[in-house]
Amino acid sequence: MDRDGLAAFLRDRRERIGPAEVGLPAGPRRTPGLRREEVAQLAFISTEYYTRLEQARGPRPSREVLSGLVRALRLTDAERDHLHHLAGAPPAPPPGPPREVRQSILDLLSRLPGTAAIVTSAIGEVLAWNDLAAALMEDFSALSRRDRNLIRRVFLDAHQGGLYGVSDAAAFARDSAQRLRAASARYPGSPEVTGLVAELLADSEDFARLWEAYEVSVLPTLAKTFHHPVVGPLTVNCDALHVPDRDQRLVLCTATPGSASEAALRLLSVVGTQRMEV
Repeated sequence: MDRDGLAAFLRDRRERIGPAEVGLPAGPRRTPGLRREEVAQLAFISTEYYTRLEQARGPRPSREVLSGLVRALRLTDAERDHLHHLAGAPPAPPPGPPREVRQSILDLLSRLPGTAAIVTSAIGEVLAWNDLAAALMEDFSALSRRDRNLIRRVFLDAHQGGLYGVSDAAAFARDSAQRLRAASARYPGSPEVTGLVAELLADSEDFARLWEAYEVSVLPTLAKTFHHPVVGPLTVNCDALHVPDRDQRLVLCTATPGSASEAALRLLSVVGTQRMEV
């Protein structure tokens, strides 16, 4: 436990918060931020105990006390983790892969003309997408949450066309197994993760073989060819950008300028997800 570091961090964060931010009347104050007794009240601990923490004289706080301080001081996820490390109690693993996509990422999806873009969770669920991605792959809005998982699709839905007819389905399957192996270590207590692994092990021999290989190194996604039912084959360059604070991936698919595939993507942007049958 870093008592001096913890004391300084608590004082700094207390002085940064205005009373109105936590629903308290402002009134005249000699110093900025909250009073010690106000933080103690919000954290459901005694003022004496909180004062001792700020004076670097307190005992190691329990996880319950730390949770109360996180709530009282409106700490971000990064600040919460820092608080736990200062207190000598590393934060517990998150309960499961985050599914909420930042609004700035959602805004970005709609501002990428000529780019098919999706956001996936740590276990392969498509969380967000733009119109061109829906036209290139499928209308994700028409699918249940379960059916939007790309790892489940590549291993269990081969009889329905597999992964959109892509040229590197085998490589994607291997990469997916490796990413899921890594995710299972980051979220050891998540029923969603353990349930997906159990389902794939029971129903896919290919997944079981890859899982037993125990590989966790992942390769960058470069180019792949989609065999689209409307515009035919088109090759795109795929770049995956990590969103660290959400453990998510932003996958961007673009065609080489001036290529036939770029023209096919333009056509898809017009056609959208409607079916064109004779």
